Amino acid sequence: MTGKSLLRSGSYPSLLQSQNGPLPAAYVLGRKPSKLSLSGSREKERALQLICRFLGRRRVAMLMLAFLALFVFVFGSFTVNREGSIPDNPEPIESIKYLNGNSLDGAASARPHRGNYQRKDKFPSRHKTVARRGQQKDVPKRVQRKGHPPPPRRAHDHATADPHPLLTPSVYIRNHSTGHSCENFTFPPPPPASRRLVGPRPCPVCYLPVEEAIMRMPRTPATSPVLQNLTYIHDESPVRVEDHGGSDFGGYPSLKERTDSFNITESMRVHCGFVKGEKPGRQTGFDIDEAGLADLEKYYDVIVASAIFGNYDIIQQPRNISDAARRNIPFFMFIDEETEVFMKNSSVLDESRKVGLWKIVVVRNIPYTDARRNGKVPKLLLHRIFPNVRYSIWIDGKLQLVVDPYQILERFLWRGNFSFAISRHYRRFDVFEEAEANKAAGKYENSSIDFQIDFYRKEGLTPYTEAKLPITSDVPEGCVIIKEHIPITNLFTCMWFNEVDRFTSRDQLSFAMVRDKIMEKVDWNINMFLDCERRNFVIQAYHRDLLELTPPPPPPRRFPPPTQPAFTTSKAIIRAPAKKTYPSKRTRSDRKASSKRHRKASAGIQDNVLP
Repeated sequence: MTGKSLLRSGSYPSLLQSQNGPLPAAYVLGRKPSKLSLSGSREKERALQLICRFLGRRRVAMLMLAFLALFVFVFGSFTVNREGSIPDNPEPIESIKYLNGNSLDGAASARPHRGNYQRKDKFPSRHKTVARRGQQKDVPKRVQRKGHPPPPRRAHDHATADPHPLLTPSVYIRNHSTGHSCENFTFPPPPPASRRLVGPRPCPVCYLPVEEAIMRMPRTPATSPVLQNLTYIHDESPVRVEDHGGSDFGGYPSLKERTDSFNITESMRVHCGFVKGEKPGRQTGFDIDEAGLADLEKYYDVIVASAIFGNYDIIQQPRNISDAARRNIPFFMFIDEETEVFMKNSSVLDESRKVGLWKIVVVRNIPYTDARRNGKVPKLLLHRIFPNVRYSIWIDGKLQLVVDPYQILERFLWRGNFSFAISRHYRRFDVFEEAEANKAAGKYENSSIDFQIDFYRKEGLTPYTEAKLPITSDVPEGCVIIKEHIPITNLFTCMWFNEVDRFTSRDQLSFAMVRDKIMEKVDWNINMFLDCERRNFVIQAYHRDLLELTPPPPPPRRFPPPTQPAFTTSKAIIRAPAKKTYPSKRTRSDRKASSKRHRKASAGIQDNVLP
């Protein structure tokens, strides 16, 4: 490089020195600053000094803070406006883990149902799913997992495209247009953690108005896959042929008959309780009087049913029931003679056989000594007791219904094109874990539970894993069953009852085994919705024995009336002390004057008090 180089000496002095020898001082010092720039900086310094002298340092600092706050406000407003311009589009569903105790279920520790929320990326079936808004613009209207067929379409007049079963609770929050007001419903963010509210809690559910829900009732029954004609075995003299062969009421089905009942064909004949007698309710071991049978044989579009045996629960009255449901939907409560005596003695039941909305049906000659097992008869065999019913909602006797039945059916059956719906357990989703929990809680004899689980293990039952997707859980919370009475759902509940009759009365243990065997043969699916959604439309009370052990609530605290600010005696007028006030600044003369006034006042009071 020569002396004609374009490099600026002020920027590269070392490079020029290495090429051209020692540099003159002018090059080393760089350019001489111009007079204009010096005068400008001096004027700025002079102006800053004048401002500081005029306003003072504190005021300058406050002025700078005010400018900073104004800048932050303007920048924040711009950011909010920019985000508000982005259209709201749903993100893919996230899953939330439901625990009990430390945080909520689903949020049960995340929110759970009544706890605190913990978000999880993995799927365990007990995880809860929550839809939230995001900024993703292109979201497919339907998500389909590879290798898993969608649930079968129903032959309804208003049939719509079926959602993927993994989109829970989006099974009913449709990602495509369905023409109803809940299609864009999303869950709000989980509630904050609370030490007072622990355990599972209810979560929001979007119901259609009652009138709209009634209009969405299908005009024709759903299609029953493969099975079209289902009849039931009748035997006046059943004989036990195996050790674990069930009961006289169930007909003692053999293991071969049990296996054959899972080979689904177009026409089938199976054991399904009531093997004796002319018809269910008449000389069958679950006997109902003639007046009650006449009501049970009528045609109903929808019924709600429950039961209390062994005086085990306190009857709960439904709330928020529409006028249309009160006119068209009967509420049947099955009780045994022990419960009937208690209700009559407590003046709850009279000759009308109605308690609020409930029609009381007294069952005599009950088949089992265990009240919980007797309750499984109406719970699982409603299609046999009510032969002319389209839809049924079963709730356990300890539950109180707080949502209209039409809204429940639309929400969990009709909107998702399902014929059977049941909530999954809020914490456990594996049968083996459920069995250990039942043994730890003393729900049943440990040996009987072990025998049942070992039998299922030999038949191929495995712990729940993600390989079972789109099945989301193997353990239901069976206190609510929502069902359409068609052959395939009737077969399912018959087989489920036979397992309860053969093994333990813990129906959570046998649910998955029956469901999986039927789903292996036919294209049929069950809507296992979130437990927090179940808690949205039913309120759970305690059993009677627990309520009787609970001590009564303490009497309300009574506080003494407030004292009067002043009252009179024969000797003096005593006034309530006023709140002491402290002036901001007191001079020395003020303190001296106040002390003199205090001494004079004290002397006056003493003079008044003394006799």
